[in-house]
Amino acid sequence: MTSEEHKRDPDPRDQEPEANPEPVEQAQGSPEDPGSLGQPSEDPGTVEDAEGVPEAEPLADDEPGGDEEALAAVAAELAATRQERDEYLDALQRLKAEFENARKRQQRERDRILQTASERLVLELLPVLDNLDRALESGGDIREGVRATRDQLADALGKEGLLPVASDGQTFDPNVHEAVMGQPSEEHEEGTILQTFERGYLLRGKPIRPAKVVVAKQV
Repeated sequence: MTSEEHKRDPDPRDQEPEANPEPVEQAQGSPEDPGSLGQPSEDPGTVEDAEGVPEAEPLADDEPGGDEEALAAVAAELAATRQERDEYLDALQRLKAEFENARKRQQRERDRILQTASERLVLELLPVLDNLDRALESGGDIREGVRATRDQLADALGKEGLLPVASDGQTFDPNVHEAVMGQPSEEHEEGTILQTFERGYLLRGKPIRPAKVVVAKQV
């Protein structure tokens, strides 16, 4: 080998090692090819968390003033409900006042009727009182005057609806009779009234005092 060829082919061991070339960056996938060697493209609708589970992206308001409009609608509905409540309350209070006024009118009318009835009864009984006074002032036998006065009193009370309860010889009726004792009798059926101790009365058909009687019973 000539000296020139020796110069042309130096020994590889005598050469210095070259610096390591910079690592070639992994090519990113192109927009047209999401499945290329590059990193997978992110879906704009979801964001993966640290564990790889997709999280829902916060929803944006449909309109800029959505909350204010919703609050305004709720406030309007509340105001309408309050107004309706006030109307019902006012109507109830008016009805209560009318009912109370009607009750007071009825009470006044009842009192007036009772007062008028009392006045009429007193006026009818005054002549009876006058006759009793005359009977006491007169001398001799006063039985005839007392009988006439009694009839006059019964007539005045009868105009007010007072009637005596029939008792002697009648069948015992617990609604208008009160048995004070029983007496054996062969001539009368059991339950027949034999004697009246105290007369009973009806006022406008309503028993106000039962007659106290003696009732027959079987021997």
